[in-house]
Amino acid sequence: MANRWVVLAVGTVAQGVNAAVFLGLPALTPQLREHFGLTLPQVGLLLGAVNLGTMVALVPWGVVADRHGERLAMTIGGFGAALFLALTAVGGPVLAGVALVGVGLCGASVNAASGRAVMNWFTTDKRGLAMGVRQAASPLGAALTAAVLPGVAIGAGVPVAFVALAGVTGFVALATAALVREPPGAVRATRAPGLVLADPRLIRLSVASGLLVVPQFTAATLMVVLLVERVGVPVGPAAGLFAAAQVLGGLGRLAVGVWSDAVRDRIGPLRKLAVACAVAFGLCTAAVDAPTWVVCAVFVATTAIAVSWNGVALTAAGELAPPGRSGTAIAMQNGANYLAATVTPPLAAWVADTFGWAVALLLAAVTAIGARLLLGRASTAGQGPPRRTSRSRHARKTA
Repeated sequence: MANRWVVLAVGTVAQGVNAAVFLGLPALTPQLREHFGLTLPQVGLLLGAVNLGTMVALVPWGVVADRHGERLAMTIGGFGAALFLALTAVGGPVLAGVALVGVGLCGASVNAASGRAVMNWFTTDKRGLAMGVRQAASPLGAALTAAVLPGVAIGAGVPVAFVALAGVTGFVALATAALVREPPGAVRATRAPGLVLADPRLIRLSVASGLLVVPQFTAATLMVVLLVERVGVPVGPAAGLFAAAQVLGGLGRLAVGVWSDAVRDRIGPLRKLAVACAVAFGLCTAAVDAPTWVVCAVFVATTAIAVSWNGVALTAAGELAPPGRSGTAIAMQNGANYLAATVTPPLAAWVADTFGWAVALLLAAVTAIGARLLLGRASTAGQGPPRRTSRSRHARKTA
């Protein structure tokens, strides 16, 4: 049956649209500063508001998806996110910040529920690829936003840009309600999620993932601003380079997913990516004062590497969960990601503003090293994906 591909397609689009807000909005940093009259640290705080809302709501949405199915969670959350995005367009910076928190609270449903759908519909030997496709939508959605939204904001104003995002989000919520289904025999949770949240393997993986988010969001927050204000690249080309880096990162997520399926290991590839991320940010630190083309090339490559790890970490989290609890496990791992994503934009902006660009980039390299050290102790390292559950065997037969 083609059901699993329809569900994957809808989940992928929903993930991309959600990412257009929390990953794509940094491309509007110059316009947001001008529109709201904000300093660089203040706009970093505004950009982190979405992540704050998402972090708070992820585990509750994961529990809802595990108990009531992903369609209900994604549909309600999608419509709520659309309403809050529309509200963002009508006020000053304080109202915008509050509304963006609301966007995160509702949009968190997509992160937990669409990941659960992948775990339900795809067997372990294809989950890396399927989750890579879903997660590739995040940087690709950010890339499309970075390519289109600054032009909309410049030509029609920041409020119109927010209204456009609201319209697309509402349309995807409608598609979710119409097309997303669970496979026959899918297991739903009936007990409290305490055992999942207390799993030490999942805790270690979640902390390591959170540390890897610091380089990812350091790049997302600072790349366009650094290229414009430090290097002198015009806003349009700088946003285009950011978009190119996100596209490369999305393709990287696909490649890493296939890689993890081939070696039957999620942690091994994640370790190597942590090392690559640390090395790349070290090069960025050294290249801050290099010629323009060198800075641009190094930043595009580094941002792509910083984006490419997410899908395999998400798959690892889902595979650690018992039957019927993948939504909660994915939500917990994502919760650590969003905690780091909430803190990183204002922190990176403050460090860059106070101590210089090089120090902010070096801090990102250090956190990647910390992630590598944690993953070196992960008890799941070197193991293949866990055995197929009965629902996975059924999904394979009917797909």
